[in-house]
Amino acid sequence: MSSFPTSLFAGKRFAVVGLGRNGLPAARALLAMGAAVLAWDDTEAARAAAGGIPLGDPCMAGGHFDALVLSPGIPHALPRPHRIAAWAVAAGVPILSDVELLYQAVRAAGSRARFVGVTGTNGKSTTTALLAHILARAGLPVAAGGNLGPAALALPLLPDAGIYVIEMSSYMLERIAGLRFDVAAMLNLSPDHLDRHGDMAGYALAKRAVFNRQNAADVAIIGIDDGDSRALAEQLRARPARVVTISGCQPADICREQGILRDASGDILRMSDAPALPGAHNAQNAAAAAAMAFVLGVSRADVAAAIRGFPGLAHRQQRVGTIGGIAFVNDSKATNADAAARALSCYERIVWIAGGIAKAGGIEPLAPFFPRIARALLIGRDGPAFAATLAAHGVAHQIAGTLDAAVPAALAAARATGAEVVLLSPATASFDQFSGFEARGERFAALVADLAREEAA
Repeated sequence: MSSFPTSLFAGKRFAVVGLGRNGLPAARALLAMGAAVLAWDDTEAARAAAGGIPLGDPCMAGGHFDALVLSPGIPHALPRPHRIAAWAVAAGVPILSDVELLYQAVRAAGSRARFVGVTGTNGKSTTTALLAHILARAGLPVAAGGNLGPAALALPLLPDAGIYVIEMSSYMLERIAGLRFDVAAMLNLSPDHLDRHGDMAGYALAKRAVFNRQNAADVAIIGIDDGDSRALAEQLRARPARVVTISGCQPADICREQGILRDASGDILRMSDAPALPGAHNAQNAAAAAAMAFVLGVSRADVAAAIRGFPGLAHRQQRVGTIGGIAFVNDSKATNADAAARALSCYERIVWIAGGIAKAGGIEPLAPFFPRIARALLIGRDGPAFAATLAAHGVAHQIAGTLDAAVPAALAAARATGAEVVLLSPATASFDQFSGFEARGERFAALVADLAREEAA
């Protein structure tokens, strides 16, 4: 691994808008590669934290820009374009994701490092981290980031043998132009971010871009555990890339059968030997990571050993404590109902903490899992709406309002009902009460630790 040449983007000029976890590293990296950069953020605090990066409104600057690097969370079309995005469209300035510029930089630097793209509504963070773990254990040069972890342009320059593993959100995928993934994976599709993409068809179209520009030397890996993905798998067979199907619960090229991850060559590993990857959804994630690792040259034995040793990710069914035999599980990353369903399916009897800013449809799709809920503690803006849904299904619940109130109430409810698990799997975004799902999960873990100390005193 090394740094990019300091003159790589000499003579190019970029506007960077949104100085958060993507934009700020992008601006710094582009400057370090010799580009001229003009950066902007609508918040004064973010501009003040820019640390010497040239600041200014691109709309007012004049002159030519090679691209606008727009942070993923800032819309350029729906529901309403940011004013600078509208200016760029009118001026014919390409709007790009930072991962597109990483790809351009790697190729301009002469590296033939391979690119792996991982997307899907749920599971992409776990799969990205798991694949990076497998590749690192196998001794391959690897850098992982994108929607998970470091921003794309914060990643180092890898040699020809290197592999970039990039988690790709739909927001990032709609802003790529020349990027081609040697290996691309779509895990699943369920409704999400519909305000940004208009409808499910628009969302699916954005996600399908992970397979754009693939050729006969490339591999397209796709989950078949939902109807939209199965339909896409059939469409992909008409394209030049080789298609590999994966599943956590039904026959596929790589799938879990009777608790064992298998492919045409035989058993890979027993999933119960990978405690950080419970449930059918994680079996599918493991199948995806194994499929990609095999394509990238990792042996079966090394893949199996790495999956067994995977420590898991924070905020994804992470056990953060046990009090009197009751396990507390942090699944704060479950920001929609489909993600929460994956956690709910793993436990027979739970006290469930849920609520925040709900996505379209709320928690009605989770009704098949309601019999598993001994009691629900509801927090956040849409807690009352969740309460109405649970009441209609006869599920015991109470509105706690805040996570601070919900955690001790959940312990009391677990003791009263005999439930052995308290599960934070909110099925919502967190921005009504927290800066993000990470802050929500960290607060949950801190509250559990405090409660454990009080109980032990």
